[in-house]
Amino acid sequence: MKYFKNIRIITAFSFILLLAACGSSDGDAKNGQSTEENNLGEALDYTITGIEPGAGLTGLAKNALEEYDNLEGWTLLESSTVGMIAALDDAIKNEEPIIVTGWVPHWKFTKYDLKILEDPKGTLGETEQYQTLVRKDLEEDMPEAYQILDRFYWEVNEVESILIAAQDVSFEEAAKSWTEQNTEKVNEWTEGVGQVEGEQIEIVSTPWDTERASANVLKVVLEQQGYSVTITPVDPAIMFQAIATGNGDVSVAAALPITHGPFYEKYKEDIVDLGANLEGIKNGFVVPSYMEIDSIEDLMPKK
Repeated sequence: MKYFKNIRIITAFSFILLLAACGSSDGDAKNGQSTEENNLGEALDYTITGIEPGAGLTGLAKNALEEYDNLEGWTLLESSTVGMIAALDDAIKNEEPIIVTGWVPHWKFTKYDLKILEDPKGTLGETEQYQTLVRKDLEEDMPEAYQILDRFYWEVNEVESILIAAQDVSFEEAAKSWTEQNTEKVNEWTEGVGQVEGEQIEIVSTPWDTERASANVLKVVLEQQGYSVTITPVDPAIMFQAIATGNGDVSVAAALPITHGPFYEKYKEDIVDLGANLEGIKNGFVVPSYMEIDSIEDLMPKK
């Protein structure tokens, strides 16, 4: 009898363990997504890899960290565009998770399979455009250049063709090749515009690839009209200040209305705005497509 009593005790205990295991399994299933997202944050050390401190996107990224409650404890690693690309490339080669600040158009979206995380709060801005800004009196001083600048407009796919080519040659070479292959577009900008003899004009830009593409295409076109062109890369604040004070002649790198909005508001009374030269640009938190998150809200706060 004692033997059978022990058997009943062992059986009951085993049944209790089985129920506990089932309960644990159900809990894990319910919390599986949360656990995975926490693990992602831990794997990334709750860090988003950014670019230069002076970039408008850097300010927007910091704002996103403040606006999203689920990003509490996350930090932005301010780096450089080159540093961000190197980190992204290394992570993708090893199929590791990474979140970077990014934008389109950019060649990385052609080289890598990437996605921009949804931004329900719109903290990183909606779709924007690059606008052409010139100093006051430029139309009077350089009417031929002003006419070209006022007409200058192209598409995202045209910019990206230069960004891809510039991975193997200089931006100036890529821009020259593009203008030779797109004479119809160039003729739209220069039709009826007279030639000049060595007049100097300065393009003030920011030191990022999309802006390099635009500035160098414009440089090639203006040089074909007889201008002596200088491209000066600076931080956005200096770019706006240079146009407003007349120390620079033109910029085609003003990302508006969000990214460079504060600078524009500060200097808009002292510049001439010729409107958009490129539409469809967008900022965001960018991840490799193999990462199973789709929105900023999928991330979890630091424990």
